[in-house]
Amino acid sequence: MKKMLKIKSGWVGMMGFGCLFLFLLALRLDVFQGKEASTASDPLQASEKEIWMNIFQQDRKIGYLHRQLSAGQTGFLLTESAAMKINAMGMTQDIHMETRGVLHPDLSIASFTFNLRSSMFLFTVRGRVEGRTLSIWVNENKSEIPMAQNLYLAAGIIDAAWVSGLVPHQTKTFHVLDPATLGRRPVRVTLMGEELLTVMGRRQRTRKVRVDFMGISQTAWIGPQGDILQEEGVLGIGLKRTTRKDALDRRNMASSQDFTALASVAARPPIAEGAQLSLLRLKISGIPPTLFLDGDRQTYAAGRMTIRKEILADLPSASVPGQYKEFLAPDPFIQADHPEIQKRVWAIIAADDPPATRARKLTRWIYEHIEKRPVLSVPDAVTTLEKRVGDCNEHAVLLAAMARAAGIPAQIEAGLVHTGGRFFYHAWNVLYLGQWITVDALMNQIPADVTHIRLVRGGSQQQVDLLGVIGKLSLEILEQSK
Repeated sequence: MKKMLKIKSGWVGMMGFGCLFLFLLALRLDVFQGKEASTASDPLQASEKEIWMNIFQQDRKIGYLHRQLSAGQTGFLLTESAAMKINAMGMTQDIHMETRGVLHPDLSIASFTFNLRSSMFLFTVRGRVEGRTLSIWVNENKSEIPMAQNLYLAAGIIDAAWVSGLVPHQTKTFHVLDPATLGRRPVRVTLMGEELLTVMGRRQRTRKVRVDFMGISQTAWIGPQGDILQEEGVLGIGLKRTTRKDALDRRNMASSQDFTALASVAARPPIAEGAQLSLLRLKISGIPPTLFLDGDRQTYAAGRMTIRKEILADLPSASVPGQYKEFLAPDPFIQADHPEIQKRVWAIIAADDPPATRARKLTRWIYEHIEKRPVLSVPDAVTTLEKRVGDCNEHAVLLAAMARAAGIPAQIEAGLVHTGGRFFYHAWNVLYLGQWITVDALMNQIPADVTHIRLVRGGSQQQVDLLGVIGKLSLEILEQSK
């Protein structure tokens, strides 16, 4: 346990699925292209448009964004790139994102490519709509997503609202696909009216647009020529229109504030030794009941939650109920059937190991062999095994893949964990070992301690649901028992 004490609070901050989606979305709901129209029902013009914007957090420039929209053969072509200096868990990293989309006339997706590059990782996803199916290639692994409605890229959502005939004080809903997580959620766009705004030293009449997503609101101001002039979003993020020269000038560019710390929640009163507790009761507010708050080791009702630490039984075997067999299957991020995953798993465990022993061996191996370092990318098991570095997300996807390869149903959970006097957003696992047992490979805990507060269970799509609680949640500790 001595090594465990070296894991500082920042190392468990969640920056892979939920917070990264939140940050990327904040940067990509900001574009309104098209010429000034006499009525709100006029169609979007297909002429070439190009904008440059500085990205700010409070008054600090942390990056820039470049976007181009032009006419295609049957719709529109969208290109967007952004560069930022991001502080995550006390470490600053440069990240670069690029989205290229072929869009239908209503601005919905026909096909797209998305790249996210950081210091060590390159994440690439491609997609193409075929009828009512979206075919996805994540690092060249194909999957298919059924579509109940048209999907839009975040960068084109306000344009789509305008094309649809949005009028002042009207709200319309669109379903947005985030390429970084494959998350699909409704976004509401409201044209709020006109407002005067000073931009680049000039006083201008603008149209104000509000975008609501998962309980989070962002605001954009649109100029007389239909161009975005300014945008304000979450976690102090804003964008301002500028020139190409000014956007590319990195002399005044600084790193962001630590997003992990900004999103953390105070523990009142303090928790002394979370790892030694068998029960934790708390009052929790600012959280929608639609999250996965009640079930297994957690009970929740009327704003009160009780978490009891599980007892891990060394069963000689554990048959897998039919309803849990889906959690043995691979997916685009949890590649349990990949040869390298299979090879590593069977080098760690033995064929006659009971399930609990397999789980302990795999958890211990990941804890000892994956360097604990913040990674600004989208985690998948094969890349994590290759790079041998990552934060909680990388640990969780790798353990999920290894456990499934070993015949143990595995899922990912996300929520909060206590460390250093505060609760930080975090990701871990549950493994089916005769019952669902909470496991944290980053902390080498099986079962994990009761300060792991589950808010969601599932992959990136479910973790998007966390966005609605960031900055709104508060906790009061009612009881802590050993």
